[in-house]
Amino acid sequence: MAEIISMPQLSDTMKEGTVIKWNKKIGDKVSEGDILAEIETDKATQDFEIDVSGVLLFIGVQEGETARVNDVLAIIGKEGENISHIISELQSSKKQEQKKQEIFISPIAKKMAKKIGIPIEKIKGSGDNGRIIKKDIEFYEKSNLNPIQEIKNEKSVKIVHSSIRKKIAEHLTYSKFSAPHYYLFSEINADNLIKFRKNLNNKLSSEEKISFNDIIIKAVAQSLKKHPDMNVSWNDENIIMHSKIHIGVAVAIKDGLIVPVINNADQKSLLEISKEIKEKASRSKSKKIQPEEIENSTFTVSNLGMYGIESFTSIINTPNTSILSIGSIIIRPIVKNYKIEIGNIMKITLSCDHRIIDGAKGSEYIYSLKNFLEDPITILF
Repeated sequence: MAEIISMPQLSDTMKEGTVIKWNKKIGDKVSEGDILAEIETDKATQDFEIDVSGVLLFIGVQEGETARVNDVLAIIGKEGENISHIISELQSSKKQEQKKQEIFISPIAKKMAKKIGIPIEKIKGSGDNGRIIKKDIEFYEKSNLNPIQEIKNEKSVKIVHSSIRKKIAEHLTYSKFSAPHYYLFSEINADNLIKFRKNLNNKLSSEEKISFNDIIIKAVAQSLKKHPDMNVSWNDENIIMHSKIHIGVAVAIKDGLIVPVINNADQKSLLEISKEIKEKASRSKSKKIQPEEIENSTFTVSNLGMYGIESFTSIINTPNTSILSIGSIIIRPIVKNYKIEIGNIMKITLSCDHRIIDGAKGSEYIYSLKNFLEDPITILF
C-alpha cells in the first residue's frame, strides 16, 4: 500500500518549505532512517529523514520549488505499484483548491496589472468581498513594490525569495514597527581590550584563538548579570524577566542573517564561548544549524567591526528588547589625563525597546559594559 509523504513541519513557525536537494530519485529504494531530501525552512536547511521503507514512486515538489506544510512531498510504495489513481485524486484536489482561491479583480484593474507587470496574487483587494479594484493597483504601484521594472530598456532580474529571507523580512518589519526603538551611543577605550586579547592568545594554540567578539559576548553577559532588568521580554500581557542569559550572535549568511544562540553565556569561559561561536557560525553558513539553536535568546549582539564599519544601529531581534551594535576598533587622538595621546577607540550602539527599557536603565547598562570592556580582566571574576 503506497504511503503519501507530506511536507513536514521542521520548526514551530514553519508554514512552507523549499526542497533544496533530493537525495533519491524516482525508482530508488529507500529505507527507514534515510535522508530523503534537504528542505529549507524559515530558519535553516535541514535533512528530512523518513520513517518508512519502500521505493520512491512519485515526487510532488521539485528541487527549488516551495510547498506548504502537509502538501504532498512524495509517495513511497512497492516496486511497480500502480499509483495513478492517487496522483489523479491529488491533482483533482489541487484544482478544487485553486478554484476556491480564485482571485476576484475588476476588468480595468486586471488590464492595469498586466500592463505594469504586477502579480495580482500579492495585492489585497479593497472592494466588495476582497475584490481588487483600480485604486488597489495604483496604490501598489506607488508603493514601489513591483519587482520587475523597465530601466533603460533593460529588465531587472527577478530572484525568488528564499524561505529564510522571507522570514527575516517578516520578523524585522514586525520588530521595527511594533517596538519603539531608541539608541544609546558610546565609545570604548580599547587599549586594554587589545592587550588582554593579545596576552590570552599568546597562551593558546592557533585553533583556540580568542576574538574581540568572544570577549564582548562575555562582557555583555556579565553586564546582564548586574542588570537583570535588561534581560527581559515584552508581550501584551506582561513583562518576562528571564532567569537565564542567552546571547544571540548575528551571523551573516548568503540569504541574509541568522542568530545562533550561546545559552548561559554568563556561566561559560571565554574559550567555551569562542569554540561555540565558531562551530555554530560555521553550521549557520552551511545551513546546518538546528532550529532550537537559534531560539530563546534574551539579548543580541551584532558586530560589523570586521568589515570596517565605524558605527551603526540595529533592529531589535524580538522578543528581545535590546541589541548591541559593535563597530571597528579605530586608532585616533584621545584625551588621557588632560593630554592628547594616540589610542584605540571602539564605538558601540545599544538599541532599546522604549516600552520596557527607559533611557536611564539602558545608560546604566552601557556604563557597566564600558567598565568591563575597558578593564577586561574583570569579566573573568
